[in-house]
Amino acid sequence: MELTPLLAINGGSSSIRFAFYDQRDPPRRLLDGKVDRIGLSGTNFSFRDSTEPSRDGGIIPSADQRSAVSFILDWFETQPIFASIKAVGHRVVHGMMRSVPEIVTPELLDELRRITPFAPEHLPLEIELIEGFGQRHPAVTQVACFDTAFHRTMPRVAAVLPIPRRYEAAGVRRYGFHGLSYEFLMEELARLGDPAATNGRVILAHLGNGASMAAVRDGKSIDTSMGFTPTAGLVMSTRSGDLDPGLISYLSRTEQMSATQFQEMVNHASGLLGVSEISSDLRDLLAREADDVRAAEAVALFCYQAKKWIGSFSAALGGLDTLVFAGGIGENAPIVRRRICDGLGFLGIELNEERNTKNAPLLSAEGGRVAVRVIRTDEELLIARSVLSVIGREAQGKN
Repeated sequence: MELTPLLAINGGSSSIRFAFYDQRDPPRRLLDGKVDRIGLSGTNFSFRDSTEPSRDGGIIPSADQRSAVSFILDWFETQPIFASIKAVGHRVVHGMMRSVPEIVTPELLDELRRITPFAPEHLPLEIELIEGFGQRHPAVTQVACFDTAFHRTMPRVAAVLPIPRRYEAAGVRRYGFHGLSYEFLMEELARLGDPAATNGRVILAHLGNGASMAAVRDGKSIDTSMGFTPTAGLVMSTRSGDLDPGLISYLSRTEQMSATQFQEMVNHASGLLGVSEISSDLRDLLAREADDVRAAEAVALFCYQAKKWIGSFSAALGGLDTLVFAGGIGENAPIVRRRICDGLGFLGIELNEERNTKNAPLLSAEGGRVAVRVIRTDEELLIARSVLSVIGREAQGKN
């Protein structure tokens, strides 16, 4: 089956990123863009092709998920490249126990609708995108790429939750997320020739608006900071990360806070935004930390929590060979990387300050026991590769 071009869709909780690719090896990005701030004021659309700088597509008048999906599908249909699309891959944040990408079927869609309570911040938009494509372009093959699949190798001790066992039968366990990013990072680590990618101990730090870490031994995930939902783990831009569960009862008694209100608070009003009361963007907080103690405390908390997770995962791995920073913060914030790594010399983590300042691919000092790297993650490219793999597998099965 001809797959030139194909489309990768990365639907998040409040954004849609997309990229068109050709069928080279690796696939070459031809056109990409994003819709930001879905569900908020000032929903914005921007795009660029491979030969031009980014262009502002303007503000979308209505900001809810359904109208954002309609907008992006309408825009796709105005693009000449879209007319020959044969396949589209979707990031799907939750796949339960699935370990590989799958072609979308009515049965799979029914399952995704059923498990929406597992990821209510992400799945509704992703389902809306899949359904929208299916209704308008039923002949296009759609492939679901699951964010949870990378962590299916976690041992039971890392996946089980310490609550009554009967809930496990209903699917309540630690799943982990950011799996598409982690899979891409491990592929890149292998391409760079780092032996730890296949035979060693690696910590992957995806630090962006959503932030998490994964502990990887011999190429397989053994633990990760996000758990049953993407709200768990590290402090994030607006998500709280781990909290004492007793807080739910306390706020219910003292403020009559409902479960829905609590969910809204820990996902959209907490993290860097909640602590700083200024911004969810770490760049804003770094600019103001010298003059505003709230900004300084938010930055310090982010770095402190990240440092703790590195220590925890180093213990789970029995040591560390390679540390990888990725995501918007991990790739572009030297001061944050330095603060996270400061004091971790006992693990063998030592940065070269000049390399770190320049966001060099290899940050570690000469002779350092741990290789510290920056790798620019590319979830859309991973989705494109997955689509090619699934379609190729299906074609072989029919021969």
